[in-house]
This record gives sequence, structure tokens and C-alpha cells, in this order.
Amino acid sequence: MQAIEIFSQVVLGLFAVYLTFKFLQAIRMVPNQYAHIVERLGNYHTTLGPGFHALIPFLDKVVYKQDLREETIEVEPQECFTKDNVKVEVDGVIYISVMDPVNASYGVTDYRYAAVQLSQTTTRSVIGLMDLDETFEERAKMSIEVVKVLSEMEKSWGIKVHRYEIKNILTPRTVQNAMERQMTAERDRRAIIARSEGVQGSKVNEAEGKRAEIINISEAEMQRRINEAEGRAQEIEAIAEATASSIEQIAEALTQPGGTEAMKLQLSEKYIGHLSGLARKENEIILPKDLSSYDALMEGLSIQDLSEPVKKKK
Repeated sequence: MQAIEIFSQVVLGLFAVYLTFKFLQAIRMVPNQYAHIVERLGNYHTTLGPGFHALIPFLDKVVYKQDLREETIEVEPQECFTKDNVKVEVDGVIYISVMDPVNASYGVTDYRYAAVQLSQTTTRSVIGLMDLDETFEERAKMSIEVVKVLSEMEKSWGIKVHRYEIKNILTPRTVQNAMERQMTAERDRRAIIARSEGVQGSKVNEAEGKRAEIINISEAEMQRRINEAEGRAQEIEAIAEATASSIEQIAEALTQPGGTEAMKLQLSEKYIGHLSGLARKENEIILPKDLSSYDALMEGLSIQDLSEPVKKKK
């Protein structure tokens, strides 16, 4: 009997401890940016937000605890084949957060695992449509495509995909060596082009310099000739003006009393002066028939009745 009483007391004590544990478990403190999913008798009942909550023991049960903060999920490296049949290894990172705790709990078994698997399959599909060179240049395009596919499942999975970033794209060593040789050849080609363009530019500059020099010389020569021509024109103009002025003065002097006699006297002096040079051998002159008829010669200046000239060479 005593053993039975001790056993009963132990059972009652354990039951009391169990009841106490259940009542304490019914009291919930939900942290900020968390959501607890409560089921009552196996059915979804409510979602507990941040703060203090009291549940009904034995009826209510917290079955899921969802973190509402943005999460970073690593996407493990996977092998993919490009459009030109080159094997590459790609890994990345997904940034997601839970927007609907209920759908995140009941809409999919594990939204993290599902998001990773969907991102991997999408990455393989996108890379399969690109050549190897494009995979290094179109990382942003691949990221956009993965986010687009994941966004189609946001409502049913209760999550929000913020972005997807590709971390590494690794190629086999043989492909890397071929790419390095290609890059070396490309750098050599650019160096050759740069040198040829430099030589071409130097020759062009030299030709431009010679052309400018020739133009400057020709312009200077042209300006010199223009200046000389203008000088000669000014000289002729000055002489013409002086001649016209002197003719006007002579004409005016001839109209004065005794002007005609003075002119004849001056012409006589010049006539006699020129006759003194006839004895020179180098002279070639034209003389009238009668050199002694000076009066007739003077009259011929006005009446144009000179005798027919003859050419005489001494």
C-alpha cells in the first residue's frame, strides 16, 4: 500500500509539472519582426504578431515561427553548359524575405530550399541560351531572369524576392588557358593598331606642317607681290597725277602772254641738247629730212607738216 501511495504521489507530481509546463507554454512572447502560426485542434487558427499572447492550453499550438527579416541564402555551385557546349560552374546569393507567414508555412514545404532549387534551374536555362563570352558580360541579365521566375511564386509561397546575384562563373582550366591566349592576342592586336595609328598620326601631322609651311610661304609671296603691285600702281598714279598737273600748268602757261615763245625757246634748247649726242656709236635715232629747218620743225608741232622721217644709223 505504501508503494502504491508513493507511486500515486509521483504520478500526481509529474502531472502537475506537465500542467504547469502546458500553461507556461500557452503564454507566448513574440519578438519584433517575427510571426508565430497557431493551430487549434490541428487547423490554422491565427497568426501571432510581436508582443504578449496567451493561448488555450491543450487546444492551441504554435506550429511555425517565421522570421520576417530579409534573408541571405547561398546558392550552391552547379554545373551548367553554355550554348557553345562549354561547361561552367555557377553559384550565387538570393535575398528574400517572408511577406505572408501563412503562405510561407502552408504554401510550400520549405520556401528556402524551393527558392534555391528554382534559382538553380532558371540559371541553367538562361546560361544554356548564351555563349561563353556572353555569360561573363550578361550577369545582370541572368539575375533579372532568375528574379522574374521567382517573382511568379511570391504570392503562393508568401515570400518576396528582392534580388539575385551571381557570385562566380568558373570555367575549366583548359578553357581559361584558351581565354588567356585570346586576351593576349587581343592585347597584342590593340598594341599594333595603336602603334600604327601613332605612326599614321605622326605622318599626318608632318604633312599638315609642311602643307601649312607651303601655304604660309605662298601667302607671304602673294602678299609681297600684291604690295609691289600696289606700290607700282601708286607710283604710276603719282606720276600720272604729276604729269597731268604739269600739263595743266603748261597749258595754263601757254595761254599767258609770251607763253608760246617761252615754250618754243625751251624746246629749242632741248633740241640742240639732243643733237649733241648724235655722234655716239650706240645711238640709233630717227631724224627728219632736213635737220637745218628748225623753224619748219617747230611749226610741225602744231600743224603736223613735218617732212617724212628717215632712219639713219651711225
